[in-house]
Amino acid sequence: MKTFLITGVSSGLGRAFAEGALASGHSVVGTVRREADMAAFEALAPGRAHARQLDVTDDEAVCAVVDEVESTVGPLDVAIANAGYGLEGIFEETPLSAVRAQFATNVFGAAATLQAVLPHMRKRRAGHLMAVTSMGGLMAVPGMSAYCGSKFALEGMLESIRKEVAAFGIHVTAIEPGSFRTDWAGRSMTRAERAIADYDALFTPIREARVKASGNQLGNPRSAAEAVLHILDVPEPPAHLVLGSDALRLVTAARQAVDDDIRTWEKLSRSTDFPDGAQLKG
Repeated sequence: MKTFLITGVSSGLGRAFAEGALASGHSVVGTVRREADMAAFEALAPGRAHARQLDVTDDEAVCAVVDEVESTVGPLDVAIANAGYGLEGIFEETPLSAVRAQFATNVFGAAATLQAVLPHMRKRRAGHLMAVTSMGGLMAVPGMSAYCGSKFALEGMLESIRKEVAAFGIHVTAIEPGSFRTDWAGRSMTRAERAIADYDALFTPIREARVKASGNQLGNPRSAAEAVLHILDVPEPPAHLVLGSDALRLVTAARQAVDDDIRTWEKLSRSTDFPDGAQLKG
């Protein structure tokens, strides 16, 4: 049995991951923003469900909670940086303050969580670091520039961390869900005000379709939890875990478009080299 730290377990995929782990007999430390949510979480599995109130944008609080959990609950085997939210809006209409707030939670909150856990796992030479990015960390759609930007940033961070800690027996996985039947597109979504009529034809149908689909999404959160638990038991877990057939379709198409650009412009790319320059290693 393992001990998990999962941020953002009040609802959504974080709650599903926690419930799945608890149902499998594991112990879960789940973080919530509101004190009122703590008792309900711990009631899921008394003695194995441990709630902690935490704002992941408070770096010092994140470190303090992780250190306290390691001392009182036990060594953490799995950490899932899940806490985050969606910011929908046309880029030109989205205030930079809202963009900064999106990155503060989705990028720096995840970074604080993983950085706080990592020293403990490194000393034990074991552990699994995960973060919930999104299919929007590998492809992008109109009206989600801040959200996709934050998830692309998190993807790059995880890719580098994975290579840094591989020698310590620590696995790193980016969890990349598509549309799941949670409140992400409903009450959990922050929406920038509309102001520029030039974008109406493009964005109005997108916003209306997202609102209409909320509650009827393709993905099953319980199945997502089962998939995450499954990769904990494989010798070589994936660096990228795409969840949902919609995510598979959209991510595959986006990556194909990048590959096409690379092939089409390969000659021009090579033309910028010094003939005697040193080649970098990956």
